[in-house]
Amino acid sequence: MTTDTGTETEAPAVRRSWPDWLREYSELGVSALLFVIGVLVLTDALTMDVDMTQRGPVGPRTVPVVVGIGLLIVAALLAVDVLRGGRGEAEGGEDIDLSEPSDWRTVLLLAGVFLAFAVLVGPVGFPIAGALLFWGAAFALGSRHVDRDPLIAAALSLVTYLVFNNLLGVPLPGGPLMGVL
Repeated sequence: MTTDTGTETEAPAVRRSWPDWLREYSELGVSALLFVIGVLVLTDALTMDVDMTQRGPVGPRTVPVVVGIGLLIVAALLAVDVLRGGRGEAEGGEDIDLSEPSDWRTVLLLAGVFLAFAVLVGPVGFPIAGALLFWGAAFALGSRHVDRDPLIAAALSLVTYLVFNNLLGVPLPGGPLMGVL
């Protein structure tokens, strides 16, 4: 800053309030979340019971340890970037109206559909619970084709079940359809 006499003076230090600081460095929350998830993944991987016959060059701990270390590295790099002044780009998609409030009805419907799937997959099996999941998600997201959506959901669920169960060897609960499929 220059005074009337032409001499340079120092600008007064600006103190930021706590909410302003949090708003300015809000991306540190994402970094902290990634750090916590990385620690949880590593803790879980390193405390996993592994039978000696399952061990080999790549055992069941390898991928979780690599993912956990990767999460810790990304968390540290993100924190350093934010503290150096890096900022995420504001949402600017042309199909998004930021002035509109969140659609909590859709969020709650989707959460209910996922919760119902988690509760029903054991007793009724994946094909039926999956069909309800796919149809419920389509309904929650706005599709109102009551004649074709349940058929597409049932076909998608059945194909998913057959691919995982028969082709990939990942057993999914069949429920009452176990004898039929």
